[in-house]
Amino acid sequence: MKNNIFRKLIVFVRRKFRLLFRAYYSKKDIELLKNKNFVIVCDNCWAGSVYQWLDRPYNSPFISIGFYGDCYIKLLSNFDYYMSQPLNFVKESKYNYREITYPLAKLDDVELHFTHYKTEEDAKTKWERRTARMLEETNKDNYIFKMCDAWYATEQNFKDFKELPLKNKLSFSVKEYKQLKLENHYQVLEKDKKDKNRVPNGVKLFKITFIYLNLFKWKKNNLAA
Repeated sequence: MKNNIFRKLIVFVRRKFRLLFRAYYSKKDIELLKNKNFVIVCDNCWAGSVYQWLDRPYNSPFISIGFYGDCYIKLLSNFDYYMSQPLNFVKESKYNYREITYPLAKLDDVELHFTHYKTEEDAKTKWERRTARMLEETNKDNYIFKMCDAWYATEQNFKDFKELPLKNKLSFSVKEYKQLKLENHYQVLEKDKKDKNRVPNGVKLFKITFIYLNLFKWKKNNLAA
């Protein structure tokens, strides 16, 4: 269905209904995944919304952090190495998409944009604490790797994402990328208000994820026992 006025109205009503009865829907999802442990590795704020919905502590450092496509793919391509590197805070980014008004750090040559943090100290403390929690889960089959184009991921980035030897991958884009034959990829008709070439920010993207897939049933079926 095209993203016309009728569809926008239906999505709006469904989203508001889900929000109004959040306690009911959230409880069902919590019960569904009560015996499942998981870690979310994410390129924007989407992960934080998932943990909040399920009323779970953040056992992932990928909360309220943005990664541009090239850096995110580089991180995932050598995940254990980069996650063992110390944060190094810097003042300038190699990308020129936005003004840097927040803590900016690197893991070796990968940039982390702590967009929702006010100080480097806060960013560092939470990154290290949540990384330690994440590393308690040693089975990578319980990791969920999510990617979208909110941070300008390119077609090549999505192609590289597909080829990564990771079990549980999800991706969202305003483009279908049918030629790439991506698995668990969803073309999102709702777009960022300022830039129609990318999906909405992570919080808004989570709010409409249920339109495209039953995320929590998918988790239950794909995570390790």
